[in-house]
Amino acid sequence: MPNNFDRELTLKDLLLGIDSHRLLTDLQGLLDAPVAILDSQGICLVGEPLASESTASLALVVELESIGKITADAPVPRLQAATDLVTLLLRINARYLMASDLHMQTQQADFDELQRRHIALEKSEQRYKALAETLEQRVKQQVKTIESAQIKLYESEKLASVGRLAAGVAHEINNPIGFIRSNLSTASSYLESLNKIDALVESGASAAELRTVWHAEDMAFLQKDLRDILDESINGTDRIAAIVRDLKGFSRINEEVDENADINQIIRQVCNVAAAEIRGKAEVLLDLGEIPLLHCHPGELGQVFLSLLMNGVDAMSSVGKIQFRTRLKEDRIHIDVRDNGCGMPESVLTHIYDPFFTTKEVGKGMGLGLTVCLNIIKAHDGGMEIKSKPNQGTLVSIILPVKAVPSC
Repeated sequence: MPNNFDRELTLKDLLLGIDSHRLLTDLQGLLDAPVAILDSQGICLVGEPLASESTASLALVVELESIGKITADAPVPRLQAATDLVTLLLRINARYLMASDLHMQTQQADFDELQRRHIALEKSEQRYKALAETLEQRVKQQVKTIESAQIKLYESEKLASVGRLAAGVAHEINNPIGFIRSNLSTASSYLESLNKIDALVESGASAAELRTVWHAEDMAFLQKDLRDILDESINGTDRIAAIVRDLKGFSRINEEVDENADINQIIRQVCNVAAAEIRGKAEVLLDLGEIPLLHCHPGELGQVFLSLLMNGVDAMSSVGKIQFRTRLKEDRIHIDVRDNGCGMPESVLTHIYDPFFTTKEVGKGMGLGLTVCLNIIKAHDGGMEIKSKPNQGTLVSIILPVKAVPSC
């Protein structure tokens, strides 16, 4: 579209939008005489042409260019004042017309762009509809294939959860290893001081000489510090052993043998293994009551608790709280996992057990976590219920029947 806002405006253009009758009336009232406004071609645009001997005329100059004139049977000074007022009016109107043209062109350009985008969106929508129809047909054809591969995907979900913890567990192990190595290096340097004293003893040095070297090497501090670094190193190795012990439960996911297990201990192990992953994201609270041993598959139940814990962490927009609560009621173990995260609306709750349904970002979940959890709980003859509301958190309630513990 050409730019019209900077075009040359004629007197006729500048009079557009101005009430010519009112303008004529005001000019006649000002000059107290007949008056007319003519363009550069002599065409009368306001009033009637005047041709008496007393008629005077003055040019209308806008932007240094004469675009017409005013004629009137009036004295020149008064006619000059009227000409100045009309000129001022025309200049104001010229600015208004140019701004109006610019605004209209901008609006038109925006409208044209919106139309272009609308057309592009319509074409895109048509392509998506065609693609959706094709995909629907393909999905129906692949249902049997998906069902046959579902078991393998369940296993992948289990391994993915453990893999998610791998970096954190490695960090938890690396920390004590780091300070144990540092302590051993320090202890090794202390051997030089001990060797000096040993050499003096072997050479038969006097007590005074031994005392001098003892103080020079600051052996009193060395003894105390050596005890501290040994205690710290022992604590570090105990910490590594605890991490490995807790992690062993997850290395038995594929074992099919059930055993008598302490649900509370499984929960503690899950929280310990996931400590690095949840640190700085959520505070875990344990309210574990007295419950009997359960004949179960510990690795699978550990997978359930780990999935629920990670879901709670992912639901946090800031540092929140996740609580595990266990109770025994009427020969049934009740396990509640509650978080104060973002929660879920009813529309999401109706699909949470659907395979491949997920509210997480692409690449952060396969939509199998809760499906796997439900299947595991059902395999233990239990039940699972989830209650949630937006911005009020989520409560997962699990009930497991206490089976008779087989004797050894």
